[in-house]
Amino acid sequence: MDPQHYISKCHAELKSAVSALGGDAASPRLESLSALIIQSMTGPWRSFHTPEHIFEVGAGGTPVEVVAALFHDLVYAQVDSGIHVNLARYVAAYVREGDKGLVIDPMDDAPAQDLELVMTLFGFTRGQVLSPFAGLNEFLSALLAVRVLDGILSKPVCAQIAACIEATVPFRSPHADGKNCSQVLLERLKLANQNHALGLDDAACLETVLMGVRVSNRDIGNFASEHPSEFLNNTWNLIPETNHDLVSTNTYTVKGYRISLQKMEGFLGFLQPAAVFRQFAQEPSDQEHQRRLELTSRNLEVARLYLRLKLVSITLIESLSLTLGEEVSLSSIMGKLPGKMDFPIQFENYLPKITNPYQAQNQQEKIVMELLETGRSADSVHDARHSPVASYLVKSLGIPASMQLLEHARAYFAGKLSGEELLAQTHPQVVQGLSHAMVQVFERRADLFRTP
Repeated sequence: MDPQHYISKCHAELKSAVSALGGDAASPRLESLSALIIQSMTGPWRSFHTPEHIFEVGAGGTPVEVVAALFHDLVYAQVDSGIHVNLARYVAAYVREGDKGLVIDPMDDAPAQDLELVMTLFGFTRGQVLSPFAGLNEFLSALLAVRVLDGILSKPVCAQIAACIEATVPFRSPHADGKNCSQVLLERLKLANQNHALGLDDAACLETVLMGVRVSNRDIGNFASEHPSEFLNNTWNLIPETNHDLVSTNTYTVKGYRISLQKMEGFLGFLQPAAVFRQFAQEPSDQEHQRRLELTSRNLEVARLYLRLKLVSITLIESLSLTLGEEVSLSSIMGKLPGKMDFPIQFENYLPKITNPYQAQNQQEKIVMELLETGRSADSVHDARHSPVASYLVKSLGIPASMQLLEHARAYFAGKLSGEELLAQTHPQVVQGLSHAMVQVFERRADLFRTP
């Protein structure tokens, strides 16, 4: 969609929220801030954390929630390969590049009040190394929001917005003392209220944390998708954000694709539903919270099995492709990939037909096999919807036997098993079927050269 459309929508939401919060809704800075937000959210690597995402996170929320949603993903260092140049001027004076990453180390002439406020809300200190997996992006996004909204919104409201952005730091387990992140945020907000004379009473502090819970839960709302395919659609949009090679659809390698799946499987493999969604002071209700946890558990189980079967199948393809070299492009083996012109030579067309295919043993297996065979419900810019090789593997061997290959694949990833040894652990008929399809693809391509 045209970036100007997003800028106009962002400006309208920002102006409406600022007005409702008693700020300067007539400020000409709001338009430039809207452009700053959308420009940052439409970088070349953004495929999930996009303008649509921030509008979804703010949808139906209070004015504070709407503004927090617009700013919460502004900085995303591991996706944007650093801090977007248009944002750097607002935060560069507060951090420096250290041996282990960005460090909170403000320059002597940098205004300290905003930094101290946001550090209190995040529980950060000067000299701290910021981790991209433990609040770096949210901290800098909150600091940036407080800085650019100065003079447009009051300091107490800016603190509330920053607190809601802190709440979007995802996937946190309880602290060592048993307190959850919402309880800790409430304590920090009360401390910031005292130290910075914000004038928020206890009720306002509690309501701020509840707003943060709502923003956080909408931020990762796709985990509770009604159908696993919807969850996988979003997962597939996340993969290229931290695997930039996948953006080059026609050139990314078999190994590169395998590594991207391996990363996502490793992440989802250990994620627990209780660390995904938040509940605090009956926000949301017990019934709604339990519904989200149950859907999340189901979606994670399906996604793990789906990813692991795809991971095994692409590892077998990688092992076969090693005879050609380590940097073989996936498209050279599989044929057409998304966004490319029609190409009649497709790997899947040469896979043997399975006369007595494996039948799903339970609902989870049924869902996964349908996803492998017919595909996810939405297109992806870097991958086909369906998974013909994984489907062939499952139909041939069944899911239990296919999953047994996963451990051999993990040994291959660790360098403890060669590609040839991995193939030797696989049923010969499956290896022959894959080898036959690969040979047919290359022979048909050779025929094209021979055709006068």
